[in-house]
Amino acid sequence: MSKRKGGPEKVHAEFFVWLLYKRGAVYYADGRGSLPTLGRRSLGTGSREEARHALDALDRQMAVKEGLLSVSEFVARNSGDNRLPLAEGRRLYEEYVARPSIAHGVRPKTRQRYKAVFDKFLPFAETVSVGYWNQVNKDILSKYARWLEGEGYAHATQCLELSTVKQTHKWLIDEKYLPESCSFKYPLRKNHDSTRYCWTVEQFTAIIEHCRQSAELTWLGDLCFTLGHTGMRISEAANLRWSDIDLVEGRITLVDESRQAKTGGEKRTLKNHRSRSFPIHADLLPVLHRLPRTGKHVFAGPRGGRLKPDTVRRILIRDVLEPIKGRFPSAPGEEGFIDGRVHSFRHYFCSRCANSNTAERMVMTWLGHADAAMVRRYYHLDHDEARRQMARVSMTVSPETNVGPGQSPPSGGPTAAV
Repeated sequence: MSKRKGGPEKVHAEFFVWLLYKRGAVYYADGRGSLPTLGRRSLGTGSREEARHALDALDRQMAVKEGLLSVSEFVARNSGDNRLPLAEGRRLYEEYVARPSIAHGVRPKTRQRYKAVFDKFLPFAETVSVGYWNQVNKDILSKYARWLEGEGYAHATQCLELSTVKQTHKWLIDEKYLPESCSFKYPLRKNHDSTRYCWTVEQFTAIIEHCRQSAELTWLGDLCFTLGHTGMRISEAANLRWSDIDLVEGRITLVDESRQAKTGGEKRTLKNHRSRSFPIHADLLPVLHRLPRTGKHVFAGPRGGRLKPDTVRRILIRDVLEPIKGRFPSAPGEEGFIDGRVHSFRHYFCSRCANSNTAERMVMTWLGHADAAMVRRYYHLDHDEARRQMARVSMTVSPETNVGPGQSPPSGGPTAAV
């Protein structure tokens, strides 16, 4: 082991040569000078002693990856010190979920969500003196849950964060990177209701009218109108091509290419990896007919380039919701019009389906859901429709009828069907 004055420390570990150095408050291991190159890794600790333990563990784990050490030998070698640094466990799990689609690897956006979870959990763990996955237990998850709640994260986000940490920990045990003794149960109460605001008919109409009054927002009005009449996700609309639309038959077909061989270009994927088609609503047909065909994609961004979901979100809030929010005030502390987002158009579509008594199975097909429970999360009755439905409920006694204790209502009156 050698160290240049003021420079990184050269460590000859069991299998590879590493450079150990500290950046800020955290130690790093640099294996880019080895053959094969091993990359640069955070060791997740500011203690040199812990960093050396973490580096030895990393060296053995990379030996497993490169075929120099079997998993059984890895477990045997770690019988005296089987601590797995948080950063290394994260790397192992992220490599696992990045496996090919045919091997049930997750979509890139799902990997981005996992990355965001780890980016929060690892710094939090350091604040409670946790540097190894072996230290993660029910108490640590409860502390993390309290921290997330204190930071104002929504219930759904808390569920995602805690579930991701749990499933990572379980996978590390299943793959023998952690001993079985680290196993624990930590049930979560999931929210089965949708948390995304749903536009009313009046609000949806106001959004479209506001967009159509400005030449700079016409593109957004056409996009919002399409989302509200199809229930498509914004990612699906952004990737929609003219070849997906049959204006003669009146159908839209969304294609998932994850299982297709493709030599060039980006593969189009859908969230559930299933292609689907649905009829075009009669009110949407004129909009699609008049859209300019300037490229293979149906919708373009504000400057004519590729439509980006995040751009849509920002412009919707800044140029549409903020200017007209005064027309739809909400009580302080309650969710209202201004809290709606692009996904709210999908909820709006489902609410209109529910109010029109469309069969759930049909809506499942249109939205691409295999589970009816997911569709029920989107079903909303707006207030006017709820009042109309309540008015249709038949009651046994009218408000003008006096019925004393033990008496029956007059004959010939309406009878409630129970």
